[in-house]
Amino acid sequence: MSPSRIPDGEQRGWIVPIGGAEEKENDPRILERFVALCGGADADIVVIPTASQLSDTGSRYESIFTELGVGRVTALDFDTRRDAEERNRLKRIGEASGIFFTGGNQLRLSTMLGGTPIAQLIRARNASGVHVGGTSAGASILSEHMIAFGKEGSSPTAGSVRLAPGLGLTNRFVIDQHFRQRDRLGRLLAALAYNPYAVGIGLDEDTAAFIRPDNTLEVEGSGSVTVVDAGNLQFSSMAQADEDDPVCLLGLTIHILIAGATFNLQTRTASAGTLITPKQTH
Repeated sequence: MSPSRIPDGEQRGWIVPIGGAEEKENDPRILERFVALCGGADADIVVIPTASQLSDTGSRYESIFTELGVGRVTALDFDTRRDAEERNRLKRIGEASGIFFTGGNQLRLSTMLGGTPIAQLIRARNASGVHVGGTSAGASILSEHMIAFGKEGSSPTAGSVRLAPGLGLTNRFVIDQHFRQRDRLGRLLAALAYNPYAVGIGLDEDTAAFIRPDNTLEVEGSGSVTVVDAGNLQFSSMAQADEDDPVCLLGLTIHILIAGATFNLQTRTASAGTLITPKQTH
């Protein structure tokens, strides 16, 4: 699945995966920045709480975004695939300046929305400039390759991850969330062993990757983002490994980024970004 084509004269909207458990009250800088991107008081945000099985998730995020000054916010849940064909829901997505997926179970999102008119419209809207964000499971779904589930641990094994198709806004990265808190380095490395083209992005809780239209990722939040670049992978034993076998990977590059640091997904170069002061550059 390739990302939707960007119309002539347009630029893609930002893609904003969040590692889960984002601060919502005391210092909600991630959500505040997403709101500002979408237009601030003029923002029109659609919340999709389908990943969650809690009945109040949608209304909770409606309240959160309203308190952050959003002009209009609507929660659109999808209980069946037929809901994702409904004309009024498609119309509402077509009006939004921002779309936000909540956390929960990413397989519930992919099986409910994958291949539907709603999924196709969200892809097209992002390609035309609408910003799309998601937290936890809602972050995992954003890319073409999605980590469906896997095992905890720092070392990769052949069976430590299961991949599924995601929404496909981009094919440049694969996301994992609650990263440091749930010890998920091993399963992200295993995902990259299957697909070395993609860049691995491990998001700590209360930490987001704000990915610009030019494919530059900037970190926001209180934790860190682990970027694993397999672009220069020299060797992988994945092809001959059995289910529980450890996997040998040679030539990986790993960056640990905190707020203000950047990584360009196209050139695969990292920068300390705003962490570099004028004094440090001399």
